[in-house]
This record gives sequence, structure tokens and C-alpha cells, in this order.
Amino acid sequence: MAPLQDIIGFFENNALADAMRENDLLFPLAESVHVLAITLVVGSIAVVDLRLLGLASVQRSVGRVTRAVLPVTWTAFAVAVLAGGLLFIAHAGKYLANGFFVAKIALIAAAGVNMILFHIITAKDMPQWEKDAIPPIAARLAGGASLLLWAAVVACGRWIGFTMPVD
Repeated sequence: MAPLQDIIGFFENNALADAMRENDLLFPLAESVHVLAITLVVGSIAVVDLRLLGLASVQRSVGRVTRAVLPVTWTAFAVAVLAGGLLFIAHAGKYLANGFFVAKIALIAAAGVNMILFHIITAKDMPQWEKDAIPPIAARLAGGASLLLWAAVVACGRWIGFTMPVD
């Protein structure tokens, strides 16, 4: 377990981590920014996923919807990672011992794999179907899986706060 303790110590034992733990405003501020950023991430991804499912924006091509939304998604994701990183360093050991945190990270990774597979496999034929009101089944499955994965990320994130040990 020594290597894990070294990793935890690396994150928790620095001036920024100390400030996050000791300042009455920094942790709640980072938490608020993280929640708002995640809201933008999930909301913008839902716009694309609902289009892939043929449930929204069917008058627009999938490519047009994606190009309009992805800059918001990636910017919000970067902010969420930065704010989440600040939260993490304050209590790295507690987060790593929290099953909901571990599940949240695994679900984000799964959502990333879903997105990569969509772009490598399904989206290669997008010019042929992107203007159809209802995309092919592979695109709909990717959109549905994405919605479920991101809903699970949000649920796990919410439960982290309920299951973290109190000092």
C-alpha cells in the first residue's frame, strides 16, 4: 500500500491542498464551479444525444448540432476537471476510498470510450445519415448509452457528498 500512500501524499500534502481544506470559502467555491460545469457538460451532451436518438433538433443535421455544442462541452469539461481536481487534492485519500467516486471516474471513462467508438465506427458514415430525422441504430445506441452513462455520473457525484466521512 506504500505506493498508494505516496500518491495520496503527493496530492494532499501541498500548499494548495492545505488551502482547499482550511479556507472556509475555497472548497465550497470549487464545488459550486464543479457542479455548474458538470451541468453544462451533461446538458450539452444531452443535446447531441437527443439528436442522435431522433428526439430533438431533427430539423438540423447531427454534424451541425455537434459543431454548435461541442465547444461548450469541452470548455465545461475542462473547467469541471480543474475544479474537481481542486476538490480531490483536499481529501485524496477519502475520495479514493469512496466507492461512488471510483464509480464516477469509471463511468466518465466509459462515456469517453462510448464517444471514441462512436467517432471511430459509427460517425465514419455520418455524411450518409446525418440529415435523417432518425439516425441508424448504432448512432441511437451510442446516444442512449451516453445519456445513461452521464446520468449515472451525476448520480454518483451527488452520492459522493452523502458518503464521504466527516472529519
